[in-house]
Amino acid sequence: MKKAVRIIGLIAAGSLLASCGLFGDEDEELEPMELVDIDQVVKVKKIWSSKVGGKSEFLRVALRPATDGSRIYAASRDGNVTAYDPESGKQVWRNELDIELTAGPGVGEGYLVVTAKDGFAILLDASTGEERWRADIAGESLAQPLIKGESVVVQTIDNRLQALSVFDGRSRWSVVQTPPALTMRGSSSPVSVGNTVIAGFDSGRLVAADIDTGTIIWESLLAPPQGRSDLDRLSDIDGSMAIVSQDLYASGYQGRLAAIASESGQILWNRDISSYEGVAADWTGLYTVSDNGEIVAMGRQNGNESWRNASLLRREPTLPVPFGTTVVVGDLEGYLHFFNTIDGEAVARVRLGSAAITADPFVMANRLYVQSDSGQIAAYVLVDDRPQRSATDSAEDES
Repeated sequence: MKKAVRIIGLIAAGSLLASCGLFGDEDEELEPMELVDIDQVVKVKKIWSSKVGGKSEFLRVALRPATDGSRIYAASRDGNVTAYDPESGKQVWRNELDIELTAGPGVGEGYLVVTAKDGFAILLDASTGEERWRADIAGESLAQPLIKGESVVVQTIDNRLQALSVFDGRSRWSVVQTPPALTMRGSSSPVSVGNTVIAGFDSGRLVAADIDTGTIIWESLLAPPQGRSDLDRLSDIDGSMAIVSQDLYASGYQGRLAAIASESGQILWNRDISSYEGVAADWTGLYTVSDNGEIVAMGRQNGNESWRNASLLRREPTLPVPFGTTVVVGDLEGYLHFFNTIDGEAVARVRLGSAAITADPFVMANRLYVQSDSGQIAAYVLVDDRPQRSATDSAEDES
């Protein structure tokens, strides 16, 4: 189902996908795997929840919580941007922008930025929520914006990476890649290493540019298109990229997951795996989800597979995000699944609500923040369940 929703054609996409069998008659094979009971080895507690705004089911927008280290910021499809105290969930400020949002917030340098469906980037003051400017970016963005130094970097679905002045929204530079005939709906969010911004494109290319001038530093073909048809040649880099020290980790659909030297673009190692959710990392491991929903863990130094868990096949799991001794994914029915980082065994499961969770969970310090497609946001902690703790502290979250 996720594949069918995300694939968009520039010409006659509906008939193309139907002819390729994505909407075949074997309904039983396309059903999400049913959940089975698990031993709740790890205790998970919800500490607060709040309503950000309106629903965004099936729209594949890129709205997920972000932080500047002191507050949690969230945005909703119907234009609400809210700042929360991360400890209590108390609302610090709220700005109702009265415009349909598609991505963000990106946070940095005392500001936050969101993008709108009708092609605008909107910069707000992170302290007060006051709007500073709106700039026309001439296209829809489904990538979380990046704020670094004097630049606000946004990527639009027409394969254009551009930098705006943080002071007034004026264009500083842009980089354009030629899009293929058929692409997935979505974009990889740009990341920065030092003074370099790195972006993934629908062509399967990674591009690194100087964040001040837009000068191309290097290009690397991560996922070469293969096959005869446009569908076979899909190689989009749409998922999250991870940075650890000077190493970049990225994955492409129908392609590879690779480690790349961020200063040169040299591919250090690669593994054949198809993912449109991308890759997350901690100091020792990498975590991804294959296009059919398998959760996969690999060693960060060499990409050797550590474990694989197939319990969420076709449940549209999000990117697996490291959280304490677990990795966490959300799914199409609003569940959060926690897997042991060592062996991949399921150790906990809680439910935020009935709405799908398509935005990657977000971790700050010892807390997990999750936003569902219904516009609900919640914060969770892993509870130390040693005997000396009180029964209250050890209570499991009731969904």
